Amino acid sequence: MPSSGLILNISAVERETGLSKDVLRVWERRYGFPEPTRDENAERQYPPEQVAKLRVIKRLMDTGMRPGKLMQRSLAELSILAESRSAPRREAPAPALERDVLALLTGHNPAGLHYALANALMRQGVQRFVTDTVIPLNRAVGEAWMRGDLQIFEEHLYAEQVQAALRTAVNAFPRQAGGPKVLLTTFPGEQHGLGLLMLEALLIAEGAQCVSLGTQTPIDDIHKAALAHKANVVALSFSEAFPLRQAGEGLAALRRQLPASVALWAGGEMTRRLRKSLPGVALMPDVGDALSAIKGRRVDAGDATR
Repeated sequence: MPSSGLILNISAVERETGLSKDVLRVWERRYGFPEPTRDENAERQYPPEQVAKLRVIKRLMDTGMRPGKLMQRSLAELSILAESRSAPRREAPAPALERDVLALLTGHNPAGLHYALANALMRQGVQRFVTDTVIPLNRAVGEAWMRGDLQIFEEHLYAEQVQAALRTAVNAFPRQAGGPKVLLTTFPGEQHGLGLLMLEALLIAEGAQCVSLGTQTPIDDIHKAALAHKANVVALSFSEAFPLRQAGEGLAALRRQLPASVALWAGGEMTRRLRKSLPGVALMPDVGDALSAIKGRRVDAGDATR
């Protein structure tokens, strides 16, 4: 757990950045960065600016860059480089909403943030809330964090509030019998569940029967759950920083285990960086891809019953 203030110990840095403890220690010896202090028990302690730099380095490594070329650059230089290598931004939230959300986060006003998100959800409905509000706001909050305008705990507050709003919408949505059954989860090591919840909210509104296992489910258990629940689709969510090789190997292994009749979907920012297709795996970097796919399955199911 993080220690006092915003200083993080090595376990917390591992969770925040996706960099293993062994990697952090090797970099410290080899490159002289990071430069943790020590607490009274001689445990490593990392200040927030170092954690921020480590996170950007990890993001750039996931695009194919080597750490040795990154360590001596400043956080500002790394952030510019990361932005130049990211996917083009195609959405923009209403400027007023973006300003309001960032102000509520930095003003430490969770009640105001809850109200703003709930109000947008009521006005837009669950699908437009995801596509028109949550997706662009996720990007805006992430960019603010990268610039140093938000602290880690403020970004976490945003994620928790969005997830709370989406869970409320998902739980209130009437379930429909007969729709495609979709099993939702992430691979071990993928702790981010917001993308999973966003997808569930979109699919339930299209009549899908969603079974969410939450995050970090072992591949063998995903296979067992798909059979037990008679899933038509297994959908996995990947955040931008998830390792490409680990994702590719895991998807290939899961595809071999699943029956051919069960579709396998992979969605999220990581899938934009895959340079080749994976046999038997539908890559869906945009939520619109999943919506089109589930609508097609719903039509096919309707044709089969006539």
